[in-house]
Amino acid sequence: MTSAIVIDDDRDTVEVFVDYLKILNVNVLTRGYCGKDAVELYERHRPDMVFLDLMMADYDGFYALERIRKINPDAKVIVVTADLRSDIEMKLSALKPTEVVFKPFAPEILEEIVKKYKSA
Repeated sequence: MTSAIVIDDDRDTVEVFVDYLKILNVNVLTRGYCGKDAVELYERHRPDMVFLDLMMADYDGFYALERIRKINPDAKVIVVTADLRSDIEMKLSALKPTEVVFKPFAPEILEEIVKKYKSA
């Protein structure tokens, strides 16, 4: 079964994500609420996928993505953001997220991503 961790500073968003992922038969190993959590939880659990919010008050998604890439350059990190500014996109592209999903999104988008990156 494919495993994932979900990181977002909005706890309600995390719970909605977890519910969607469970419907898609993804084993959500744990949840986190800042970029620092993301790095620690990735190191501890080594999930197949990381769903990572970008804009968080303490230790943002850039912090997490940069450090997760150092741990595993091939990690499947799906960045989820509502921020569409070009400077954000440029900064993100340098860190090479696996996918970028813009909020709000349809549940079908999540299904497509899970199918695309599902573990063997």
